[in-house]
Amino acid sequence: MPNNKIDHFAIGADTLEQGILALKTTLGVDVPRGGKHDAMSTHNCVMQSGNESFFELIAIDPDAPADPGRARWFTLDDPVTQVRLLERPRALCWVVGTDDLDAVIAASPVELGEVVLFTRGDRSWRLTVPKDGSLPMQGLLPAFIEWSPGPHPSTGQQDLGVTLEAVHLRYPDPAALSKTLVALGVDHLAQIHEGDMTLSFELNTPNGSVILD
Repeated sequence: MPNNKIDHFAIGADTLEQGILALKTTLGVDVPRGGKHDAMSTHNCVMQSGNESFFELIAIDPDAPADPGRARWFTLDDPVTQVRLLERPRALCWVVGTDDLDAVIAASPVELGEVVLFTRGDRSWRLTVPKDGSLPMQGLLPAFIEWSPGPHPSTGQQDLGVTLEAVHLRYPDPAALSKTLVALGVDHLAQIHEGDMTLSFELNTPNGSVILD
């Protein structure tokens, strides 16, 4: 069985400036600027979130080509998502790191998307990305990532006292969702609750316990 753990989680924003300002109020920290994703025309801010994982604030990059040649990840091209992000930053996706991405895909009972290779400097990573930019089960199922050998990227990021305490998944049929998570080998990484489809992250922050959804 592959060794799977939470790698990072993505909070979407209409703009990085909007996200930074809103999260400073909510979390009590300024999320530091990260980098650009040329293949997706997006950019981000990142910080450590405990246990070799990181918090990612992501938005469409206004200085990048308007059409990257494919749908952006995390539903950022979806008009529904864009309207929601105008209101405030939103939880979009959780990403699970694995040491055997091919095995995860082979065992998956659902379509996770194509495997796309990304590079930045001397590091590369393979990530599951649906071609249409959608998220499996609207983000309740994670994306999967496999990094090239080397230290986890979070080790080079700032630790501002924000840690991920839990990933919460709400779904009308918890048993069915649990069965899928077991097949993916990630059932130990999230808490499932009955309710309307919702992804949220429980964080410990300088402002206390915070839920981002």
